[in-house]
Amino acid sequence: MSANLLTLNSSKTEFIIIGLKQQLSKIDNSSLNTTHSARNLGFIFDEHLTFSDQISSLSNSCYSHIRELRCIRLYLDSKTASTIAAFTVHSKLDCCNSLYYNYNLPKSQINRLPQIENCLTRTVVKAPKSSLITPIFRSLHWLKINERIEYKLLSLTYKVLTTSQPDYLHNLISVQSSCRTRSSSVTVVTLARQSVCLIPVA
Repeated sequence: MSANLLTLNSSKTEFIIIGLKQQLSKIDNSSLNTTHSARNLGFIFDEHLTFSDQISSLSNSCYSHIRELRCIRLYLDSKTASTIAAFTVHSKLDCCNSLYYNYNLPKSQINRLPQIENCLTRTVVKAPKSSLITPIFRSLHWLKINERIEYKLLSLTYKVLTTSQPDYLHNLISVQSSCRTRSSSVTVVTLARQSVCLIPVA
């Protein structure tokens, strides 16, 4: 860092050790001043990568904006309410949401995200809690939270495949022909020896 004329601010620097509980139990960190969670680029990482602190912080922020929107919803038309919802809440849900694409995350945590979006959706259209949520999503032309995550990942992967940029992502993925599919226009994208998605290629 000194070569780049950079220094660490000790008052703002946090040190965190990430790993499984079994792994962390083998580490003697008595001499280290570690923290259980730390913020990096606006995202909170915890030592077990459950994202519980991040999702709790996100929930508090989103529900606060939803309550404020509910207070003024009576004075807004549908388009304006939808725009405000997308700007204040969806932008937060979309920030770094590809990190939630992890099947090892506790369902109790990841299930909190659709609840936020469902509450936001009903607030925008002034629908009661008992109303079916899927037709409302369709009327607003919104994607559900899991669809938003998958769309971002697929869009990013397609961009990397077609432009070979950025290099640090392009070097991590490889394209393999799939013998399991009937169509030759479908390829399998693999990352770190694990199949991640199927992408149609023209």
